[in-house]
Amino acid sequence: MVVDQADKKPIKSYKDKAPVRHVVGQTKVAAIINQKGGVGKSTTAINLSAALGAMGKQVLLVDLDPQGNSSSGLGIEKANVENCIYDVLLNDVPIEEVIIPDVCPGLDVAPATINLAGAEVELVSEMARENRLKDAVGTMRGKYDFIFIDCPPSLGLLTVNALVAADKLLIPIQCEFYALEGVTKLLDSMKRVKTRLNPTLDIYGVLLTMYDGRTNLSLQVAEEVRNYFGRAVFKTEIPRTVKLSEAPSFGQPITEYEPKGKGAIAYIELAKEVISRG
Repeated sequence: MVVDQADKKPIKSYKDKAPVRHVVGQTKVAAIINQKGGVGKSTTAINLSAALGAMGKQVLLVDLDPQGNSSSGLGIEKANVENCIYDVLLNDVPIEEVIIPDVCPGLDVAPATINLAGAEVELVSEMARENRLKDAVGTMRGKYDFIFIDCPPSLGLLTVNALVAADKLLIPIQCEFYALEGVTKLLDSMKRVKTRLNPTLDIYGVLLTMYDGRTNLSLQVAEEVRNYFGRAVFKTEIPRTVKLSEAPSFGQPITEYEPKGKGAIAYIELAKEVISRG
């Protein structure tokens, strides 16, 4: 079932944001990234952000994927979005003008639309092309506890912008065959960006997604990933559940769609881990 347009959340502007009721400390900026598609990037971006917001944190989710799954998965009707993150990157629109506040408690979104699909090509000829997102996100430091960037499944200029803007990387890895395929290229890209553009960039955490403890495959992949990344792997594993797949079609995070289900419980536990890592 897909949400009727009438049921979509109305588009609000940043000036309509509810007052923040706590002192925001140092903002943590994390890119949720894996060049492979279908590993749970947008699912994690939506549900981790919503879980942290529900715990009283202030979170900004930047949708940098031209597919805009994080935007639509939170009930944002992209056809009604006047300016999106594309306009921030290429038209010098301040990010405050594209942020939609209070999509969920404590969660604001800088949405993506199909316009973003052309950004990879258009950025090539721009000055300081790798720093566009960093400059925009930098103006939001001190206003949010966490800023998450949902990256596209590629290593193009949009992803490079995310690598330059982020302090850390959160890497979802699906518990399937070839789980680590492509991760080496991602880590090589991270090292190049770290050397030339963002010396503080590092891995924040590796997240096992679509985990099914009843299968030998999931157990083997989890062991392989933990051996490869060591302590960087979160203790929390995100289970494979139908409800996690259904929730975006209702424009809700799993914490609202099925708050007592195992998917919601897993993302709440992940949020606790993220907070404890600081």
